[in-house]
Amino acid sequence: MKKYLFGISFALFALLLTSGALIAGKPFEGVITFKITYPDNKISESQMAMFPKLLTVSIKGTKARTDLEMSGMNTVEITDYVDKTKIALINMMGQKYAIKQTSAEIEKEMAKEAKPTIVLSDETKVIAGYTCKKAVITVNDDGAKTSYEVYYSNELGSKMANFDNPLYKDIDGVMLEFLLKNRDINMKFTATSIEKKSLPAKDFEIPSDYTLTTQDELKSKFGGGTE
Repeated sequence: MKKYLFGISFALFALLLTSGALIAGKPFEGVITFKITYPDNKISESQMAMFPKLLTVSIKGTKARTDLEMSGMNTVEITDYVDKTKIALINMMGQKYAIKQTSAEIEKEMAKEAKPTIVLSDETKVIAGYTCKKAVITVNDDGAKTSYEVYYSNELGSKMANFDNPLYKDIDGVMLEFLLKNRDINMKFTATSIEKKSLPAKDFEIPSDYTLTTQDELKSKFGGGTE
């Protein structure tokens, strides 16, 4: 699990982009805004100030764009949920890079992960105006069982939305509230607004001032390993 969360997108805080393209299966164009909170964490205020507080997901046609801002870095991921490919756009203090992932590369990463168990619930919750169903996902990570709660709506899309997420790929809907854990850090994402609006096509393309690179090259450049 830890290797997947880091490798899937080095710059997106190692785990955040497991969300990938959140909307698929129905004609929706617009923006979902998520609030990020950190429940039950033993983190200092100075450390917390560096962590992201908002995540936005823009959807147009067969593509979704995830935007995350944190201290000194702005990261974007563009996902095509029909071709099942992804592009990460990483801006580190003015240094701009683009990393492409093919469908085969994503599937290879997914194959390394243990298959989670999913328990569906009759419990519901209204989130950002949508009635969401609850599911509990449990995964055995190196002998330790971890459970994740998610509230999802199939009014906005189907499980195509979660194709690149080993935890949630079988959830049949768009996740509007979910929890992710990485070591001792809990991150909770809750949709606060869903706005239907027209979006420019250029927002879902690689800008001309970004340098195309690979995950390994970028990790090496900034002092990381290849694992």
